[in-house]
Amino acid sequence: MVGADDVRRMAKALPRTEERLIRDRIKFRVGRIVYLAISPDEASMGFAFPKQERAGLIASEPDKFFMPIPSDERFNWVRVWLAAIDETELRELVVEAWRMVVPKRVAAAFEHGLR
Repeated sequence: MVGADDVRRMAKALPRTEERLIRDRIKFRVGRIVYLAISPDEASMGFAFPKQERAGLIASEPDKFFMPIPSDERFNWVRVWLAAIDETELRELVVEAWRMVVPKRVAAAFEHGLR
């Protein structure tokens, strides 16, 4: 089980990430593009995810993943219950969401630095 502190630690380690409190939600963004958001009760996290793959992800694990609020359905976005994932899965979700919003060269430099 992971929590908001784990999300914060992982996100802040990624290049160009900024943390902001916007309308009672902790959000992580690169420039003006938000790629993660923690719910006010810190029970769930919204994250950037390809819209065309969202239904498949939710259908594959409906106890873990769920739809964004109706006003966010037009975006590349999905949500996850933090209690339903472990640290390894959280890291994958955070990094992949971040990769969707940074320039490819930034993501490549980050990946190269991990090796």
